[in-house]
Amino acid sequence: MTTAAQSKAPRAGTRAAIAAILLISAAASLFLFWLIYIHPAAASSAQFAFLPAMNAAFNGLAATALLIGYTFIRAHRIRQHRASMITAFIFSTLFLLGYIAHHALHGDVRYPVHAAFRTFYLWLLGSHIILAVVALPMVLITFFFSLSGRIPQHRKIARWTFPLWLYVSVTGVITYVMLRLAQS
Repeated sequence: MTTAAQSKAPRAGTRAAIAAILLISAAASLFLFWLIYIHPAAASSAQFAFLPAMNAAFNGLAATALLIGYTFIRAHRIRQHRASMITAFIFSTLFLLGYIAHHALHGDVRYPVHAAFRTFYLWLLGSHIILAVVALPMVLITFFFSLSGRIPQHRKIARWTFPLWLYVSVTGVITYVMLRLAQS
């Protein structure tokens, strides 16, 4: 194999992996849209009323792991950074599973029309949702670059992924708290 052919092979593999990540992310986003806005919820059950609080806790734990991972990378503690970021990924994954379960069982929960801060809540929720859709493939691509040893590419995208992922995790907690306060 020639040198030119050797350099094209990794790029083609990278493009295929990124295309697969984008396709999976789009499918996941479309599934969530269908689940929340089209699919009728199963019979509401008080048995699973803990799911929103658990999901907020997972978001908060993901945010905490992200901040810890950031401090580790700033201190050049690569092993600890990787462990923290994998931990954040696990918490975000657990959040997503709980979020799917909650919406499959209970459907969409709406902010009361006449409650205080409704406009701010809707603005925050809208930015949270849009940036969550954007963050999903970015998180997966960032992990792909790291786990495949493409550290320069990992660093480039991580600079954008980290603040988006952190914002989505933190605003997930804030929207949960605002919704609970408005309903009480």
